[in-house]
Amino acid sequence: MAAAAAAAAADEAWCRETVPRVMELVSPRLPQRDACVLLSVSPWCHRALAANPKLWEVLDLHEMKKAGERLISALSLARYRHLKVVNLEFAQDIEDRHFLRLKETGAILLEELEFLNLNACQKISDTGIGAATSLCPNLRALSIYWIVGLTDASIEHVVKNCKQIIDLNMSGCKNISDRGIQLVADNYQGLQKLDITRCIKLTDDALQKVLEKCSALESLNMYALSSFTDKAYTKIGYLGNLTFLDLCGAQNLTDDGLSSISRCGSLTYLNLSWCVRVTDVGVVAIAQGCRSLELLSLFGILGVTDACLEALSKSCSNSLTTLDVNGCTGIKRRSRDELIQLFPRLSCFKVHS
Repeated sequence: MAAAAAAAAADEAWCRETVPRVMELVSPRLPQRDACVLLSVSPWCHRALAANPKLWEVLDLHEMKKAGERLISALSLARYRHLKVVNLEFAQDIEDRHFLRLKETGAILLEELEFLNLNACQKISDTGIGAATSLCPNLRALSIYWIVGLTDASIEHVVKNCKQIIDLNMSGCKNISDRGIQLVADNYQGLQKLDITRCIKLTDDALQKVLEKCSALESLNMYALSSFTDKAYTKIGYLGNLTFLDLCGAQNLTDDGLSSISRCGSLTYLNLSWCVRVTDVGVVAIAQGCRSLELLSLFGILGVTDACLEALSKSCSNSLTTLDVNGCTGIKRRSRDELIQLFPRLSCFKVHS
């Protein structure tokens, strides 16, 4: 009996002293879902994990079923009081009513939340965006990719409830118009990242206002927007901090617009796939002005020749690691070996697929 009691005491001491130390070492490396499973292994694991605040700064429900009920349940737990990130990307069963319930209780306010990812939560409407953003007044980044039913009313809610946004992803929000983007320009002049991919209702006038007022932009994604013209594109040249620019499919971009963009000397990523009106003139201007390029795609541009590659090799040969000239039939020296002779650091030859 004495031996059994001693063994039990030793086990308890090991659980009390060693398990917390092991959990402290292991938990930062665990996916949150694995950590949640470990909570039920033993009381000692539960206490050790629940006591680690860093582990509960992220609530990851992406692609999960019954995500709305899971969200409400999680936010009722004390360990999630200091959340910084909520990820509901492609989550199932998340609707307006879940955010409205959280708002109506009045007990939940996520004051430390910095990033809310609602990508592809198709059952969320403008009403849900209003309720969700009311819960996180200090939000810094919001992603509402491909929630196609959202309108300018959602942007009204966002600018009213969240004053500190610096990263906004509206990709695929086809019903957001000039009025919505004007609200962004007026309220987020410190904006650093903006994604308006496939926001097809936007016009030159609204984009110009964003580019004039949001001069701190570092990343601008305008993928698959063919209606803008050089009237707007020339304003991009005033973004001195811009490092990322995606203009894939900008069918009205000409060499004049691209020459203005060449003033963005900090660019490291430039996607010009299917910018069909661009010629060597515009690309040479980029070569002369953007000497830190790491990625450049000219995919599908018929108006460029070997001359633009020669210009690029003089300024970007030590920086370019990705160059896509597939479909550029005017470029004759486009085999891998020939490109590596011009750009020794190249490791990737395809951006567009």
